[in-house]
Amino acid sequence: MGRRDFMRTLAAASAAVGVGTVSAEGLFRGDLASPAGLAPTTAGTPSPASPLPAHAGASPAGDAPRVPLDEVPREGFAHLGGFSLDDRAWHVEEDLTHPDGALIITDGKQAVVLHKRTEATWDEAPKPYLGLALADIAVSGPDLLADRLLASGQPDEANVRLAAPPPASVLDPENYYGRLPWTTFVGTRQCLDTMPVYTSGSTRGYHADQVFADLHDPKKVARRREGLLGGWLPAVHKVVPLDQHRWYDVIVFADVDASDRFVVQTWHRTALVERGAITKVVYGHSYPAYPPRREPPGAEAFYAALLRFHDRWHAELADASQAEIPAPGWADMARFAFARELVVRPEGTYPKYGAVDRDYYGNEYDGFQDTFTSSLYANLEWGRFAQATAVFDGYFSDFVQDDGMINMRGAETAQFGLTLSLIARYVAYTGDVALCRKHRRKIEATAAILIELHDASLQLAASAPGYGLIHGWNESDACLFPDPSLWWKPYFANSALAARGLADIAAIWQRIAPHDAANALLWTRRADTLRQRVTESVRVSVRHDLKPPYVGPLPGVTRTFREALAEEHPSEQQWPHRAYAELLQADVLPDDLAHLVIDAMRGHGATSLGVVANIGPVDPKSRDILGFISYGYAQQLLRLGRVDEYLLFLYAHRYHAHTPGSWTAGEVTDITGGMPLFCIPAQMTIPLLLRWAFVFDDSAGDVLLLGRALPSAWLVEEKPLSIADAPTRWGRCGLAIRREKHGLTASVTLPASGTPREIWLTLRAPEGRTAGNAHVDGKAVAAADRRGDEIRLRGRAGQRLVVTLQFS
Repeated sequence: MGRRDFMRTLAAASAAVGVGTVSAEGLFRGDLASPAGLAPTTAGTPSPASPLPAHAGASPAGDAPRVPLDEVPREGFAHLGGFSLDDRAWHVEEDLTHPDGALIITDGKQAVVLHKRTEATWDEAPKPYLGLALADIAVSGPDLLADRLLASGQPDEANVRLAAPPPASVLDPENYYGRLPWTTFVGTRQCLDTMPVYTSGSTRGYHADQVFADLHDPKKVARRREGLLGGWLPAVHKVVPLDQHRWYDVIVFADVDASDRFVVQTWHRTALVERGAITKVVYGHSYPAYPPRREPPGAEAFYAALLRFHDRWHAELADASQAEIPAPGWADMARFAFARELVVRPEGTYPKYGAVDRDYYGNEYDGFQDTFTSSLYANLEWGRFAQATAVFDGYFSDFVQDDGMINMRGAETAQFGLTLSLIARYVAYTGDVALCRKHRRKIEATAAILIELHDASLQLAASAPGYGLIHGWNESDACLFPDPSLWWKPYFANSALAARGLADIAAIWQRIAPHDAANALLWTRRADTLRQRVTESVRVSVRHDLKPPYVGPLPGVTRTFREALAEEHPSEQQWPHRAYAELLQADVLPDDLAHLVIDAMRGHGATSLGVVANIGPVDPKSRDILGFISYGYAQQLLRLGRVDEYLLFLYAHRYHAHTPGSWTAGEVTDITGGMPLFCIPAQMTIPLLLRWAFVFDDSAGDVLLLGRALPSAWLVEEKPLSIADAPTRWGRCGLAIRREKHGLTASVTLPASGTPREIWLTLRAPEGRTAGNAHVDGKAVAAADRRGDEIRLRGRAGQRLVVTLQFS
């Protein structure tokens, strides 16, 4: 069930950007990021009454991306004024001929280009649910929407977007406990809180509808478009159309110069655009005017603050791997997730599960394991090692006790195993054993929890279904019920992720503790035992009398999860979505069983639109999507080569687990257009999925898969599809694929520090074409080195290879 329902029930190759100059084309496309920049600083809160906000220290402008002004197409741009900053004169121009026109800040030689790209917040589908009835979709065992979208192979991104109303397209105050339904929020790294932004563009401190009364009209505002200024910057851009040539244009962003501990200072521009010109505009800072003490700021103050905002955020994300994706928004979405994480985490690092409201910003959620594991995983995969280090160190310092237990009310047993696995990945990627040695005793204690729980299971009778399987809560919320022991059960996921974590930490343990071979040996043996027992238990638990064959989330149950949730109140099979996703993420099952689990999920009600469903009692009005923790299911799809399903998951998560344009990710989202509750682990999912589509390694650490899940639709002539400096266990690597008239050309930079046992590159011929000859550095690829769409690569560490595939 969804969080609101549950709580109610419970209570009753590369984007090359160097210092200085980049191409205008790259910044207009929005897929480029900045080079290394200045570390964030705080300064005094600006006074909106001043000509310019207070600014301490030098501007980071010299290190932020700039475009030669003569490369920027500016025909028809309106001049909006100018300002002086750091002894330099700047002026502002904007394309007001359409709502997504770029805004340019220039000193006459170089320019900052802030492009816009908005998305409709209402349902644009000509027929809801692809012509199916919602009740049929909701009660069906098979995932009807997924089946239809996958009927012809790779799903069409546009069809996936239109398959259900987007989140927050139908806002009913009845669903929000009387609070105003905010759809996004803004903030800074340094501030300890966030500021919600409502559908009108108002915040809790500043009201855009005081400028234009139309913005108070829910019917007008419901037909708005939303986006992020600059593609990925945490600056809200809203467009409320009046007719084809007139619209309200609202921009809101947090003041990066403010030093308030909890108060989020905000900048606002609320404008009416008519036939290519701003006919009325009001600038604001945080609060309404109170003359003579608080006067509205001028344009000069707003645009100077906007320039510093741009430069600061580019500096914040300077270390992230660079990706270029021709399809609109995807690369921006990944970068925005990392910016949003810095906004949500006080001072950029302290964990918070949600934002704005007590659910989920209260301290009772701060130690939630999913917040830690999703952040550490995503930051590692995108090369944000400084953030990964801060997240790791902070969590183990503040939320892992000396005995390995977490400082949080409800531990999730499988997450102890995932924690150990990610620590091993941290060492493999960063080489930082010093931090692991700092927390060595807590890491050992975390492993000891799993060993002790396994020992307890071995005391059961050998005939018991849970013999040799780790018992414990699988879901944190189990602790909130009158009798939490109902969920102290041997969920397969508990033992599966324990096996994964113990094996992975054992493999690198002697780098951390060179003289402690005993623990490494113990953990390896236990991992092998657990893997074998999970496999045995899953296999004997399969119900072949059902079609497709079915396996439950734990052994010894006779009902399916749908039957159990209908007949048992409460049920030990509550929250099976987590148990399935974590079981698959662990990658300890042989392929035949992993396929069976996925097929059972798709066929018996555990997915929605191809994403793991938030499973509750069958309701003909809903089939909710699980926005967070579900990425383990997608990961196993990719491992097994079920790429079409992986792409459906990717597309559906973007369009049906995030609000349009503002990209606020929901923990659980319905498919009827309601507003979900935000949680940061859901926000970190798209970066993981995109990274794995480009670069993915197997669980054993032997095989590197390049380009395995890149959609054919993203291969567009003359437009690069690339990732650069992607970290792996063997060092950083890169991949750039370009479509040409008669084939594909891929430039591959092999990992810099080592060589995997196998490297496979996937190059798919587009629809209607047939793959022909393949060459690596001009030499024909042998038949033994081709496997379907995959080409085996061989080379030395750091080598650059050029691979071509011809079409016929």
